[in-house]
Amino acid sequence: MNRIKLKSVRHARRDRRVRKNISGTPDRFRLTVFRSLNHIYAQIINDVDATTLASASTLEKDIRAKITDGMSKVDESRIVGVALAERAKAANVTKVAFDRNGFLYHGRVKALAESAREGGLDF
Repeated sequence: MNRIKLKSVRHARRDRRVRKNISGTPDRFRLTVFRSLNHIYAQIINDVDATTLASASTLEKDIRAKITDGMSKVDESRIVGVALAERAKAANVTKVAFDRNGFLYHGRVKALAESAREGGLDF
């Protein structure tokens, strides 16, 4: 198996392992993170109704305005985490279950999670 295929297989395995234990309930919604090479996306999802309650990503105009040229991807992730926490508060969401979506809890994913916690989300 080539290196790239092996990497995607390992990611899918981690994703399945995490998702079999985490699902959003009406009192604790699911905060899921997707990390691409250049951007990071986060959503708070109600799995019962299959709706997205709040979302934030580095592609949005208001978040792009806060990002400067010399900023690292970890710093960008912190901005996304704070924005997500503000939008969650506006939607009356305080408790969430963190779904790292198969990504290791390190670097950008960790920065987003910690800044969302500092912004007022409980997980």
